[in-house]
Amino acid sequence: MRIVLVHGSWHTGAEWAPVAAALRAAGHEVHTPTVAGHGHGVDKCVDHAQCTQSIVDYLQEHALTDVVLLGHSYGGTIICKVVEAVPERIARLVFWNAFVPRDGESLLDNVPPHYRSLFQSLSEASPDGSVTMPFQVWREAFVNDADLAEAQRTYALLSSEPFQPMADKLDLKKFYSLTTPRSYINATEDIALPPGEWGWHPRMSGRLGLYRLVQLSGSHEVMFTAPERLARAIEEAGRD
Repeated sequence: MRIVLVHGSWHTGAEWAPVAAALRAAGHEVHTPTVAGHGHGVDKCVDHAQCTQSIVDYLQEHALTDVVLLGHSYGGTIICKVVEAVPERIARLVFWNAFVPRDGESLLDNVPPHYRSLFQSLSEASPDGSVTMPFQVWREAFVNDADLAEAQRTYALLSSEPFQPMADKLDLKKFYSLTTPRSYINATEDIALPPGEWGWHPRMSGRLGLYRLVQLSGSHEVMFTAPERLARAIEEAGRD
């Protein structure tokens, strides 16, 4: 398989390294681009369209076709728009505990009110308008299957997140008209979105229509805590 992994908020493509290594060892071609506005020391004044375009540009510049395009978390909103732009390049979409907004919605429309107000206040207090993940949220809700040392190690890898892409309302009419095959990977201990009314599955996955479901144990950040397990789930989600 030719796999392109699109990271979530507070991440860059570099954090995929252990997962990418496992997939490459299994014989797959793996790409891990960084979305515009993400990483340390970069301009955070980007919107969702610019973020999407950075991944479209990557696919085009590398002449990638027959791609299994995976989006994690916020990355789900990116792959929804990428497939609209270059559907001929995408063989399958894979959403790993990822947002699947309805037409006209933003990412912020799909998170609980307490997260919405937290991100807004953190952005307003930041000199560049970005949002820095609070450590306690990271430890308890995102990487809850890690011990303290691992939570601290991985937290140090994170960078602040541009706020505007979270707030942009997305026109997804074309996405919902496409028949590109799709899969949803659900980590069963993922509580980054609280289970129940705001949970990932089946709330997000159910919006995909016909889709393949792959489940694995782990947190929202199982890419750090069990990368080989996640790689196997990606193989299952992306296979023909």
